[in-house]
This record gives sequence, structure tokens and C-alpha cells, in this order.
Amino acid sequence: MSRPLEGVRVLDLTWVLAGPFGSMILCDLGAEVIKVERPPYGDISRTTGPYQNGWSGYFFSVNRGKRSLAIDLRSEEGRELFLRLVEHADVVMENFTPGTLDRLGVGWEVLSARNPRVILASVSGFGQTGPYRDRPALDIVVQAMGGVLSITGEPGGPPIRPGVSYGDVVAGMFAVIGILAALRERDRSGLGQWVDISMLDCQVTVMENAIMRYFVTGEVPGPLGTRHPSATPFQAFPTADGWIVVALGFGEENQWNLLCAILGVPELIDDERFATGPRRTKNHAELEPLLEAAFRRRTTAEWLEELLEAGIPAGPVNRVPEVAADPQVRARGMIREVTHPKAGTIKVANTPVRMSRSETGISGPPPDLGADTYAVLGELLGMGPDEVDALAARGVVALESRLDISEIT
Repeated sequence: MSRPLEGVRVLDLTWVLAGPFGSMILCDLGAEVIKVERPPYGDISRTTGPYQNGWSGYFFSVNRGKRSLAIDLRSEEGRELFLRLVEHADVVMENFTPGTLDRLGVGWEVLSARNPRVILASVSGFGQTGPYRDRPALDIVVQAMGGVLSITGEPGGPPIRPGVSYGDVVAGMFAVIGILAALRERDRSGLGQWVDISMLDCQVTVMENAIMRYFVTGEVPGPLGTRHPSATPFQAFPTADGWIVVALGFGEENQWNLLCAILGVPELIDDERFATGPRRTKNHAELEPLLEAAFRRRTTAEWLEELLEAGIPAGPVNRVPEVAADPQVRARGMIREVTHPKAGTIKVANTPVRMSRSETGISGPPPDLGADTYAVLGELLGMGPDEVDALAARGVVALESRLDISEIT
């Protein structure tokens, strides 16, 4: 089977996580992603632990399947070499602070002049416009400023960062959406365009329910633990040996009756405080201790068997080892082994996209710095090995990394 994005070529200037996560998605869907890195060390995430055989597992996980070309864009020769490559590209991705590409001489006006069909996708903390445009930002900063930290954690507790880098990951995903939309529009217009992704904008977008509730009720949303603001019970409960999540659907009062019967608390069925979803939410403080006491009587597995048989949405609160071993996760091939000649074999999360006619998934290991310099410059620009060696001798390109993890650990 062919891959859905075969024939799409991406010059990937991104680094660390937000941009590389997005280009990883494109790569998993079949795009040719050429990671353009700065000599002599490349993407700084190559230095980020944990390490295996002197290789960064962090870099490994989000750069699998890509090619690497190391060019010094600070040099005039390197800049011109990159612009020649742009003539053969569909997409350029970057996640520098706004203005960086212009200072390097490869900003949007220059890129579009060299290739009117090229799409530039820029991911930054605050976008290309606005009063915060020039501020640097990392994941936790935009999560804090976007309100996510204010609604995460237990009631009355301090702000809590979610265990996943949503500021980076969500921005990478929206960058992909923007790129795919721009590619589709290019089919009609024949022209590329600039996709501007702000990490803060993305956090505001995923706050949809909390923002709506504030403007409807006038009340400031706060942390609720695992509880849902509009449905009850819709949260995690402790069991005899762990935790379980139960999520009653909106308006499914029959499920409430079944849940009470299974938990051995039938008296709650006729309790007017809990007769409807809105009433249960209003009186959640009185209801939760009663349900917690019931759930503690048996194990998670015992409860799951009965709840699922009754059609009540429920699941265990898994740790990472349980996630990796879960039969559904395994059946869908969501944990894949990827082998690199130096790093060895590392298990990483696969792409979740499945298609009926097209192949998707991890296409190979991550690249060594500059590993594809000969091949890419030969394929796209017709350069021979001697020409590439001459560029390397002048420091325009790099053919291998000078990074030694042992020097920083």
C-alpha cells in the first residue's frame, strides 16, 4: 500500500518538541521529512535524556523516520544552498522565535519568491503578531498563560502541570492540520501560504469547555480533580487494589440505576438529591463519599467485569506498564519497536491514524546528524560526493555529529 502523503517533501527546521512532533506526524503519514539541523551538534534535543547507547531517547521518539541534513544557515553559502532546496520542497517547518528566519535571510518573502508553491508553517509561543510576539515560550509557560494549569489538580490545590507536554504537542498537531489545509487549498490556487501557529492560541482552543462555562455562568473555573463539571459520576474512584474511572453518559438515567444496583447502594436510586445528572452534579460533595465507600469493597477487575457487562463506560487507571501491555493497545499496534544501528532498539508510541487503503506508521529509525547529506544534495541538487565534501570542508554542511553524550552526563 502507498502512504497518504507520499510525494510531499518537508524541509524541517524545527527543534525540541512542538515542531518535531508535527513533522513526525507528517512523516508517519508518508511525507519525506528532511530534518535540517545546525552543525556541529544539531537539534538540542539530541542532548536530552534518558539515553541508550549514547543516544537520546527523547530525540529518538519524535524524529523517527526522518532524514538529516546539517547546513549552517548563518553562512551565505549555506543560506543559498537551503534556498535551492526550497525550490524542490512542498513545506518548510520552523519553530523559532518570530523574526529568526528573516534575520537568517530565509523569511517568508524570500521563500515564496524562490518557490511560490511552498508552504511555510511557523510554530511559536505567541504567533507572528500581537504584543507578546517576541517573547520566548516553552510548554509550561503557554499552559500557564492559557489557563490549563488553573483547572488542573485537586480543588483548593496549587496549579498542576499535566503529565504530558500539551503546550508543545497540541501546537504540533494544529500545525499539521494547517499544513494539510494549505496543501488542499494549493490544489485549487496553485500557491503556497504561511501557516501561523501560536502555542498560546492552541491552549485557548483546547480550553473550550472552561471558557464557555465562564461566559455562561460568570463563575471562574477551577481544578476539579478527575471530576467533570457537567456530568456525575464522571471521574476516578479508589478500589480495593487501585483506581477505576466511571463515566455516565449525559441523560442516561438508566445507567445510574444500574450503577447503584451493581455497587449495592440501591437506596440512592430514589434519593431526590441524585435523581438526575444535573442534581448529582449539584450535590456531588454528598454523593462522592457514598460512591467511594462502595467502590473500595472490591478490586478494579471485579468492578470492571460487572460494569462493562451492564454497558456502563468504565476503565482502569493504568500506569505506563499497563498501557503498554493492554490487549487493545497491543492489538492496534500502538507500541512499536524501532531499531537504530547505534542506539539499539527502543519501544515508542505509534501513530494513531489508521486508513482503509493507505499505509501509515513509523517508517524507520531517527537519523544521525548529517547522515543524509550526500543523498539529499545528490538527489535534489545533483551534487556529487566531491562537491559535498568541499562544502563540508568549508563548514557549510556537516556529515556527522561531534556530539559526545558522555561529555555532558
